[in-house]
Amino acid sequence: MSERTTIDARGAFCPGPLMELIAALKLMQIGDEVEILSTDKGTANDVPEWTAKVGHETVAVTDKGDHWSVVVKKAK
Repeated sequence: MSERTTIDARGAFCPGPLMELIAALKLMQIGDEVEILSTDKGTANDVPEWTAKVGHETVAVTDKGDHWSVVVKKAK
């Protein structure tokens, strides 16, 4: 059964949210999901670009008004 972890990176600036995501993915199992919350609007573009480049899956990118929510599924 897959699990979902949430990283609250609100208030952190690039590349902080991405670095926290990378660290979390290293500890996760294939199929697990991680949601990263970020106030840095660059995260909404940077994370999907990075996940496509390295072979993970971007599940959702959502503008929550005062922050972004990006959900990534570990694929390898």
